[in-house]
Amino acid sequence: MRKVYIYYFKYLKLFSVALIACCCVLSPQQTFATSPTSKVVKQKTVTGTILDAEDGKPLPGAGITVKGGSQSVITDGNGAFTISIPDDNTILLIKYVGYVTQEILVGNKTRIEVRLEASASSLSQVVVVGYGSQNKRDVTGSVKSLKSDDFNQGIINTPQQLLQGKVSGVNVTSASGEPGGITGINVRGPGGVRSGSSPLFVVDGLPLDNSSTGGGDPLNFINPQDIESIDVLKDASATAIYGSRGANGVILVTTKKGKAGTSTLGAVVSYGVSELARSIPVLTADEFRTEVPKAGGVLDDKGGNTDWQKEITRTAKTQNYNLNMSGGSDKLIYFSSLGVQKQQGIIKKNDLDRYSGRFNATQKYLEDRLVIDLNLSANNTKQQRPPITSIIGDALVNNPTYPAKDENGNTAIYQNINNPYLFFDLDKEITTTNRVLGNISPSFKIIEGLVFKMNVGVDNSTATRDVVNLPNAVPLRDGRLETFYNTNRNTLIENYLTYNWTNTVHNISALAGHSYQKIFVQQRNNSINRFLVGGIDPIYNPGVGQDLTLGNNRPGGFAFINELQSFFGRVTYQYNNKYLFTANFRADGSSKFGANNRYGYFPSFSLGWNIAEEDFMKNSVFSTLKLRGGYGITGNQEIPPKITQALFTSIASASYPLYPTGAYPAGTTYSRLANPDIQWETSKQTDIGLDFGLFKGALTGTVDVFNKVSDNILLQVIPADPVQPAAEVWSNVKDMTISNKGIEFELDYRHTADNGITYNIGGNLTYLKNKVKNSPYSVIPAGSVSGAGITSSTINGYINDQPVGTFFLKEFTGLDAAGMSVYRDLDGDGLITDKDRISAGTAIPNTIYGFYGSVALKGFDLSVNFNGVAGNKIYDYTQNVSFSKLRLAKNTNTTFEAISDPTESLNNATPVTTRYLKSGAFLRLNNASLGYTFNTKDLGINKWFSNIRLSVTGQNLFVVTDYTGYDPEVNADRAINGVSSYGIDFLSYPKARTVIFGLNFSL
Repeated sequence: MRKVYIYYFKYLKLFSVALIACCCVLSPQQTFATSPTSKVVKQKTVTGTILDAEDGKPLPGAGITVKGGSQSVITDGNGAFTISIPDDNTILLIKYVGYVTQEILVGNKTRIEVRLEASASSLSQVVVVGYGSQNKRDVTGSVKSLKSDDFNQGIINTPQQLLQGKVSGVNVTSASGEPGGITGINVRGPGGVRSGSSPLFVVDGLPLDNSSTGGGDPLNFINPQDIESIDVLKDASATAIYGSRGANGVILVTTKKGKAGTSTLGAVVSYGVSELARSIPVLTADEFRTEVPKAGGVLDDKGGNTDWQKEITRTAKTQNYNLNMSGGSDKLIYFSSLGVQKQQGIIKKNDLDRYSGRFNATQKYLEDRLVIDLNLSANNTKQQRPPITSIIGDALVNNPTYPAKDENGNTAIYQNINNPYLFFDLDKEITTTNRVLGNISPSFKIIEGLVFKMNVGVDNSTATRDVVNLPNAVPLRDGRLETFYNTNRNTLIENYLTYNWTNTVHNISALAGHSYQKIFVQQRNNSINRFLVGGIDPIYNPGVGQDLTLGNNRPGGFAFINELQSFFGRVTYQYNNKYLFTANFRADGSSKFGANNRYGYFPSFSLGWNIAEEDFMKNSVFSTLKLRGGYGITGNQEIPPKITQALFTSIASASYPLYPTGAYPAGTTYSRLANPDIQWETSKQTDIGLDFGLFKGALTGTVDVFNKVSDNILLQVIPADPVQPAAEVWSNVKDMTISNKGIEFELDYRHTADNGITYNIGGNLTYLKNKVKNSPYSVIPAGSVSGAGITSSTINGYINDQPVGTFFLKEFTGLDAAGMSVYRDLDGDGLITDKDRISAGTAIPNTIYGFYGSVALKGFDLSVNFNGVAGNKIYDYTQNVSFSKLRLAKNTNTTFEAISDPTESLNNATPVTTRYLKSGAFLRLNNASLGYTFNTKDLGINKWFSNIRLSVTGQNLFVVTDYTGYDPEVNADRAINGVSSYGIDFLSYPKARTVIFGLNFSL
């Protein structure tokens, strides 16, 4: 079977190369040619303007096509066009997304003005679904489409940030303020224990591997300026076409394309200034001098007045430059872009530089029967960072009376504290990642309605990560260089047929295809110690290192291959535009699973009823009203590779001497038992939704009720047989379930007043209830901690009848007469043990919301976007290990919150308890933008500029919360053996408040 795939892949690659060659060898005349003519036809030129019927504004990019002919153009930035037509009987088709198409008989006119009416509602928009697109009016699943105009503004590093607060049921967590840091996202709640909860991302038809090649967020390579739209598939009836990876939702990213009939050169330039949004209120030097003696300590005062948080942070600058060119003719459209983003982190010596290039093209051949789509992007990111956790930790607790610099302006050296400037001077981590992602998708119309399409794609990423610790005399350090080389190669081949047939009342569409995806991941690492002080930087010549013993510098690495073969299909049927039916099916075979259960089968179906199309609704207030419902099964394969196979370990300590003298020979033991019966974790989801529009589409909204149940949970468990050579084995826990139930609301209102003011307000709200049932353990621990007296404690737990992310802790009830902590004795045995831990709330919010507003008048526009969560808690692990009365008495800084009770004893311990559990609810002004678009026609420069816009944007302007840490939107990774933890704040990178000045223009 493997040989078949090798040959299959080989010949498809040859076919793809041949198709590209065809594109290249055609002459420009052939490429841009319109339909050939065999005789001279008298032409007539018509000019005109396309306007919005409601406010009279021009509509740039509207399409004008000769009905029955090949001539077509699009309007410029002022809504104007010029087109050649054969005669006075010509009919022009005027099309614009979101507006009703019009047919205009030219007659004897040479100039026309057309006013397009807006479509009844946004339900007429085209949305991208798996392996195709549909009119939103015909979609029967829960799908949300977000266009580029609706994206969040500001400094954006990942596509997830564009969605934050914009889509119901989607929780985006920017867990770190670091440039390029990981952005968490889940759709309708987490559904696994050890298998990730991130959705599947598909960029221009190429499913991505969610792993990160060089650290940071795996999607930070995408230039947000290149994205045209993002479509979120939420329920199983929409995601089941992606089968094995649809359990956590699917997010489809579509990049920009060119438009026929016009050439555009555009640029976006911005400059941002960022500062620390909120600092943790530790004691100032004067407060410290007062409080240390109160706490019973002897003040160690060096006479300084140092704000250590201010010392480690800076006013950071961000520069962003983007240039794009697009255009085309009937036969070829193209889009190309170059982008540069140079971003400083608000912590010193922390920078991210991203360089990106993109080229998208669509070429038509053979009288438009053969269409070839090409998408290609190349990206380079370079990230430099100091040891951030150590720097933040020291800045919070250092004695504020210690100066950061000596009298000569050099870094001050102390015996009893770590000066963060030493980390800035001596330690750095540099990661350089190169990523090339491209796919070519030829499609051929075999007969009318029947199209064959192939998709061949490659996503190749390589990264080099250097961790440098420079040598130093005082304090004495030998120095060390550790280098990691990472490779991630994702290849895809897909072939599928689509068939469409329609008449006056029936509309049938069918899809059938095959997919093969192969993912190769590799890491190698090496290191060397002991360098000369003041010598060459080890990153440039590791050979100057003097210690290469295997004990300290043993090379390491790993590699694995994951393969996925799939067969998929879809059938849609519409009757009279009123009654809708969709069925999906996918069979996935994955190399991650055992030989006995390699394939999983994932069906779904959904129904829709366009009630507004019924005769009895013709005079109602509803312009659109659609009821839909669906059910489906999806799968999850996001588990470690090779876990179905036995694992052996050879170590000397696991053996015994075979001879009277000499070294022990290595012994081989089982580390993991083989389990060929491991199979897919599945998710069954039911969704009922209602889409509506009133007042001719001015007010639109959606309501969805869903129930998602994940079962067959993949878990590392203790073998049932007590006589086993290995302590643990991977298995499916068949009775265990994780359920997510909820309801989603979305509402949007748009209006243009008589005085020309256009405004838009809207929002979304999600209620979510999550629960774990039938776990074989009383608690599956998560959230590790370390430190004096608390090592081996845990914070989170997966507990029956409780939500994922539940905090499982001893309950702090106050202080006794001696100033010692008192905890609730749950079992009443007079002892406080782990048996007294309680379920104290969850890190998963039960309410997620966002709301927005915009207003525009005479070139000015203002928009604001808010988002927030409620019902969740945060464990302040930073306070737990850093701030206490005892530590203050030892001249370590703290907060007033930590010493608020004067009766607390210096000897009081600070174990992991509910004392450090806090509300995580917040409301954030995510971004606000004020802009002015110049009327280039009034300025007399419309021949050179079709659009000029100046803007100023504020990002993270304020947050309303009771949380006292840097920011309530946190999630430090404290997983235990792969069991996900949630809602833990441990020395998290603080968020920035940013102001960005921007200039957009196009020619």
